[in-house]
Amino acid sequence: SKRMGIIVRCRTTGEIHFVQKGADAVMARIVEYNDWLDEECGNMARDGLRTLVVGRKRLSADAYARFDEAYQRAKLAVVGRADAMQRVVEDFLESNLELLGLTGVEDRLQDNVRATLELLGNAGVKVWMLTGDKVETATCVAVSARLVRRDQRIHVIAGLRAAHEATEALETLRALGDCCLIIDGDSLHVTMDFFRDEFVQLASTLSAVVCCRCSPTQKADVVRLLQRFTGKRVLAVGDGGNDVSMIQAADVGVGLVGKEGKQASLAADFSVNQFSYLARLLLWHGRNSYKRSAKLAQFVIHRGLIISIMQVVFSALFYFAPIALFQGLLLVGYTTVYTMAPVFSLVLDRDVTEDIALLYPELYAELTKGRSLSYKTFFTWLLISIYQGGALMMIAVWLFDTEFIHVVSIAFTGLVLNELLMVALEIRTWHRWMIWSILGSLAIYIASIWVLPAYFDVSFILSAAFIWKTVVITAVSSVPLYIIKLLRRIYAPPSYAKLT
Repeated sequence: SKRMGIIVRCRTTGEIHFVQKGADAVMARIVEYNDWLDEECGNMARDGLRTLVVGRKRLSADAYARFDEAYQRAKLAVVGRADAMQRVVEDFLESNLELLGLTGVEDRLQDNVRATLELLGNAGVKVWMLTGDKVETATCVAVSARLVRRDQRIHVIAGLRAAHEATEALETLRALGDCCLIIDGDSLHVTMDFFRDEFVQLASTLSAVVCCRCSPTQKADVVRLLQRFTGKRVLAVGDGGNDVSMIQAADVGVGLVGKEGKQASLAADFSVNQFSYLARLLLWHGRNSYKRSAKLAQFVIHRGLIISIMQVVFSALFYFAPIALFQGLLLVGYTTVYTMAPVFSLVLDRDVTEDIALLYPELYAELTKGRSLSYKTFFTWLLISIYQGGALMMIAVWLFDTEFIHVVSIAFTGLVLNELLMVALEIRTWHRWMIWSILGSLAIYIASIWVLPAYFDVSFILSAAFIWKTVVITAVSSVPLYIIKLLRRIYAPPSYAKLT
C-alpha cells in the first residue's frame, strides 16, 4: 500500500490525531489540495533523494468512536476481513489530511557498487533493478551506480494506462535496440497483463532494466516471470522488508544486512554485509562450487561404472556364470576407506586463484556454455570407464593365467591403484589434504591385505611377479589417458590455462 498510519491521543489536551506517512504517489490523493507537493517531489527526485510525505488529520471523539465501531465490525468479518478493514480506514481516516511536510533522504550507495556491477556485467550477468523509488530517483541511482553505460541510451516508459499505449511503447523499444529501459509500476502492470511474453522476450535482450514504483508483490512477479519465460537462474538481492517476497521467489536469495533491518538477510539463502561481496560470492565461490560439483559428480559416476564394467567383462569371459567378482568387505572398502577420501578431496581443487577469477570475470561467463557438466562429458567418462574396466579385467586374466586363483586380489589391487591415479591426474592445484587422502587411502589398503586374509594371499602379493605385472596393468589403464590429457593441454588448452 506504500503508506503507514497511526492514531495517537495527546495526554494533556486529549486531542486525537491520525498521522500517516507514505509515498507521494499515494499521499497526493489523500492529503488536502496543494500546489507545491508534486513540484517539490520532482525536484528532490532529480537530486537522487527518496521522498516521503507526512500528513495529519484531527479526529473528534464522535468521529473516532464511529471509526472504532466500524473497524471492530470489520475485524469480525469471516470473509474478506483484510479488505473490509482497509475500506473502513479509507472511508473514515484517509481523506483531507493536513499536509505536514515532505522529507528527502539521500540513499547513498555502498562502497564499490559501481565496480561490482561492472564485474557482473563482464561476467555475463544481466542486472535488473527493482525499486519503489520515483522514475527520476531510479534514473539517478542507475546512472550513479554505472548500471547505465556512458554511451548507452536511457528509454523511459511511464504512465501507460491502455493496451494500445503499451503496444506503441514496445514497438518503440524494439526499434531502439540495446538501451537501458526504465519502466514504472503502472506501465509494468499494463504490459504484463496484455503483452507478457513480448515484454519479457524484448526486455531480456537488454543489458539493463530498471523497474521503479514497484510494490513488493510486483517485484516477486517480475522474478517469477523471468524464471518462467527465460529458463535462467535468477538471483535476487535486497536489504529491506519489502524485498523479502522477491528474495524468496528467486532461485537464489541474497540479503544485505543494513540500516533497514535484518528481514531480508533472515529470509535469504545467503547473507552479506555489503553489496560488493556479491562479486566474490559469484565469481569465486559460485564458480568453484559449480566446477567442483561437476567434477565430483562425474568422478562418482566413473567410480561406480568401472567396477560394474569389470564385473561384466568377468562374467563374459566365463560364459556369464552368476559369480560375483568382488564380494563382502571388498565392495564396502572400495566405496568407503579405499577411495572415498581421495574422490571427495576433489572439492578442494581449483583451476585459478581468487585474484585471477576476480580480475577476469569472463571466466564466469564461460560457465553458461555448460562445458563442465554436459552430455559430452558424461559420455567421455562413460568411455573412460569402459576402457579402464575392460583393460584391468582382461589384462589381469591374461597375465595371471597360471595363477588364476588370485585373480580377485590382482584385479582389485589394480582397480584401487587406478582410481587413486585418476584422482591425481584430475587435480589441477594440489592441497595438503589431497596428498594425505591419497597416501592415507593407499596405506589403509596395504594394511588391509594383512587384515583380510580371506581375500588376499600375502606371500603371493609380495612376490616380484605380482608387483611388476600389477604395475603393467595399472599403467595400461591410466597412462594412455594421461597422454591424451597432456596433448589436449598443449594443442587445445582451456581458457584458464592461458592466465596461469
